[in-house]
Amino acid sequence: MSDSSASYHISSAVIMTMPHMRERVVATLAEIPNVEVYAHEAGKIVIVIEGTSTGMLGETLSRIALLEGVVAASMVFEHVETQGEIGHDRRTDAA
Repeated sequence: MSDSSASYHISSAVIMTMPHMRERVVATLAEIPNVEVYAHEAGKIVIVIEGTSTGMLGETLSRIALLEGVVAASMVFEHVETQGEIGHDRRTDAA
């Protein structure tokens, strides 16, 4: 039996790197579970982090901030859904 109150968290973050270290940091990020590199240019990298709690997202972001070549790691957005909400087609736009 599944827990209908289980939550799913997703966040986006911007990672600032030393420009000459960007490719190395991108490669390292690609190896971290629950992290997806969305885009990168110059010394900036946009990632998506998924997890089961805000703490899990924060822990992952803290680990990223300590990587060699990373100057800053900042969470930009977080969204949370409970198990009962996932999979329902709901429009969120104003149209």
